[in-house]
Amino acid sequence: MAFVETTKRNLLRQAWLTAFVAALLCLAATALAGAETKSLKGVALIIGQSKYEHIAALPNPANDARDMAKMLTDLGFDARSVTDRDATKLKRDLERFTEDAEGADVAFIYYSGHGIEAGGENYLVPVDADVSSLRDADAALVPISAIMDALKKTVPVTIVLLDACRTNPFPQDAVVRRAPTASASPIGAGGLEPVRGARALGNAPAADASLGTVVGFAAEPGRPALDGAAGENSPYASALLRHLAAMKGTEFGSVMRMVTEEVYLDTKARQRPWVNESLRRLLYFGVAPAEPTGDDGLITGERRQLLLTISDLPDPKRAQVELASLQEGVPLDALYGVLKALGTEKMPEDPSDLQKVLDAQAERLKKMMSERAALRTDDPEIKRLVASADKAIRQGAIVTARKFLDDAVGRVEQTNDAVDEAEDLVKQKRLADAAIYARRADASGLVFDYKSAAGDYAKAFSLAEKWDDKLRWNYKNQEAEALNAYGYATGDLDALQRSIDAYRTILNFIPNGEQNRDWAITRNNMAVVLQTIGERETETARLEEAAQIFRASLVVFEREKDDLNWAAAQNNLANVLLKIGERESDPKRLNEAVVAMRATLEKRPREKVPLDWAASQNNLGLALYALSEREAAGEHLTQAEAAYRLALEEYTREKAPVEWAMVENNLGNTLVSLGIQLNDKAKINEAADAFRAALEVRTRETFPVSWATSRLNLGNALSGVARFDMGTGALEEAATAYDDALTVFTRQRFPMDWASAQNNLGSIYQTLGQRTRDAAKLEQSAAAFQAARQVYVRRKFPQDWAMSHYNLGNTLQLLGGVTDKPEHYGEAIAAYRDALREYKRETNPRQWALAQAGLGSTLHWLSMSNADPKTLLESIAARRAALEVLTVDAAPVDWANAQNGIGMSLLNLGNLERTDKYLGDAEAAFTATLKVFTRESLPMQWALAQNNLGDIHWNRGSYGGGKAEYQKAIEFFENAKQGFTEAGYTIPIPLTDQKIDLVKKQIAKK
Repeated sequence: MAFVETTKRNLLRQAWLTAFVAALLCLAATALAGAETKSLKGVALIIGQSKYEHIAALPNPANDARDMAKMLTDLGFDARSVTDRDATKLKRDLERFTEDAEGADVAFIYYSGHGIEAGGENYLVPVDADVSSLRDADAALVPISAIMDALKKTVPVTIVLLDACRTNPFPQDAVVRRAPTASASPIGAGGLEPVRGARALGNAPAADASLGTVVGFAAEPGRPALDGAAGENSPYASALLRHLAAMKGTEFGSVMRMVTEEVYLDTKARQRPWVNESLRRLLYFGVAPAEPTGDDGLITGERRQLLLTISDLPDPKRAQVELASLQEGVPLDALYGVLKALGTEKMPEDPSDLQKVLDAQAERLKKMMSERAALRTDDPEIKRLVASADKAIRQGAIVTARKFLDDAVGRVEQTNDAVDEAEDLVKQKRLADAAIYARRADASGLVFDYKSAAGDYAKAFSLAEKWDDKLRWNYKNQEAEALNAYGYATGDLDALQRSIDAYRTILNFIPNGEQNRDWAITRNNMAVVLQTIGERETETARLEEAAQIFRASLVVFEREKDDLNWAAAQNNLANVLLKIGERESDPKRLNEAVVAMRATLEKRPREKVPLDWAASQNNLGLALYALSEREAAGEHLTQAEAAYRLALEEYTREKAPVEWAMVENNLGNTLVSLGIQLNDKAKINEAADAFRAALEVRTRETFPVSWATSRLNLGNALSGVARFDMGTGALEEAATAYDDALTVFTRQRFPMDWASAQNNLGSIYQTLGQRTRDAAKLEQSAAAFQAARQVYVRRKFPQDWAMSHYNLGNTLQLLGGVTDKPEHYGEAIAAYRDALREYKRETNPRQWALAQAGLGSTLHWLSMSNADPKTLLESIAARRAALEVLTVDAAPVDWANAQNGIGMSLLNLGNLERTDKYLGDAEAAFTATLKVFTRESLPMQWALAQNNLGDIHWNRGSYGGGKAEYQKAIEFFENAKQGFTEAGYTIPIPLTDQKIDLVKKQIAKK
């Protein structure tokens, strides 16, 4: 709940700032059009309370007050600073300030010291306060509301910034009374020593003369604020001192956003200030103090733009950046600077893609920081530029850092010809120059200019190749990585091939072709590039080559006892096997992927690397789920479910919301498959809940691709729910979910996802057409399946190709019945037989059995139009074949449907041959279905079974069974009628009534 509340407050704050800026721009335009803008008169009171007499002293408020007073004076305020005031003096100071403020345009109060909250009132704590002060708080302490009310009456604009200590300086069980006879209230809870902060003030209505108020808090309401090191400023005061100087016509809201994000970065995301305001006009604060110049000025300028960019980032992205900074040990400022350099319009929306960017750039930042000491040069100008670049990177000013390094490289190139006097000098110069090129390459990588980075690493390699074996290895390796990153981002296959060539060059550096640890690492990295190329090709040769290299690397890492690299290579092997296996009919590779994932988990213990362990559990779940789709009973589905649930023990919504949503989504897919297989409505409902939970994080605005994926999966769950309800509500909701997904998954950008959504939409239209007997819906279904087949071609995607034929066969079978056009049955039979070209009993037993059952059903209906006993016998044979795989325990609904179909074909065969010899087998088949088709769980199917048993007894009566058989027939038909009514399926009820009337007439004749 705390996470949700924090997110809500931040969104409200951002919404206010947006509206505030719009209003300011409007007023500024009006003012400039009418006359020259008039500067406002401002008065300020700065209070610093450090030397408390009876409660804990605070070292920093006096420093904060002194520095803030100078800053506000420089901004043009008539500023007065007071420190260490007792209750009498502090109240007198505030009364005097209220009087002096009359006639001013802006009144500004800054308070640093102890503060408490009780009974809805915030109190400033004088330095002479003790426990007895709490018994008469309005007299012994200083209520803030009275000050605010007084200033609102006389000053158009009031600004109050509270840097008040939230550590309760009084005993824990102490209570506050506004007056000796007033009721008692507990002191509001705050953070632990040495934290500071304050609660929000109430929003009293402003007086008519007031143009609004701003109340700023050092931290969000109820959250702690850090105190800072003794003898320095608090983080809040430091940010104010740094950025209030930016108000050279800059609107106040933007400045306070800078302050907010400066504190957020300075405290490594532990503290974030908060503003409660009601301003209604633009503020000018006179002439600002001198800004930083030179290198510091450039850094500060980009830093401020970074702070404004951060303030607009949604919380899920902030959480991802914060977690990456913490896990990789790189500065939060620099990581945000990298994203700003990329540009918000190019920032990946999908969390997995954003994670790849963060991981790659965090690794680059770590390398730059670790190699800082290796940068040695005698040129003082280059030293200055490199130092400024380092400072800029730490401040998140990545573009400015690159400019400094551009200048450093320029300096290098100017002095190249002056270093050839001696061999030793040449060596030192070449290595120093190579380091500068490499440094600029690092900076290029941070702004995602991988192509330039690769060129600079290549130049650094050429300079160092002759002089230093270790550096030539490093620079060539970095060139290979940059080429891979560029090729992956742009799809440039030439760059990917040049990356492989660079790795092969590195392999030549290994003496005598020794297959050592360096050899294995280099080949492992090369195989990652091969996998990237292979995933974009229709053939699997590159993927196979990558798998072979990963296996060879594992041998070396096993020999070297390098568990970390062994686990990474094993994970890579599992992923490439999964990619190959998904394209093949034979599940062999999927089984190998599962084994490889489990082996990875043995080297990633939960107690040492919990998040890596959770990631591997999720990957294991994916492999198990893919394998289950090739099994008769989906034996691995429950194992996949268990793996996802284990991953969720570490990937909690509070700790890792993006990863949590991803695993919830994957878990939902598994629960849908389990629910359908086991006829378990509760599991399908749980799956729908999982998708809806994931969508609370995967919003369309923040993560459009993930949102579309979860909307598509929610549609699958709703389609499963519809199996238990004969209405159309769940089906229509599912169709809406698929249509939503297709607004993101276009064929051009996401062909596989587009085809999947088309396939699923076809299934929904199929069920809707079946229930409403609407030929138009069935035509839509067929069109959707045919659209999916434009992507699902047999050579590239044999399993998906077969699935689309099977689904199309189901729709054409239904269309034949609704339109009474036998030609559709012939088309359906052809579609099923196409599916069976790929679905084999040995490799795809469940899909093979379902296709056999569908073929048998269509042959049955075709026989009804051509009255051909041979066709009925083929139908019975196909369904009996299906029952060799579809068992009542593993696939109860599919088993019961096949039994029902056999009974129908036997009944019709007897009618064609005018014999009762098939009635016993038919009755046994219909009776068997009642093990699954119960009145409580599946009333419509139960009613159909009752109807079919009624037909059995009617036929027996007609073949001489007498009145008793007719009476049984009527009982079954009455049961059927009640079942159809309960299921809401009214279409067959008139036919059932006709049957009952006909049987009664036959009884009357007897």
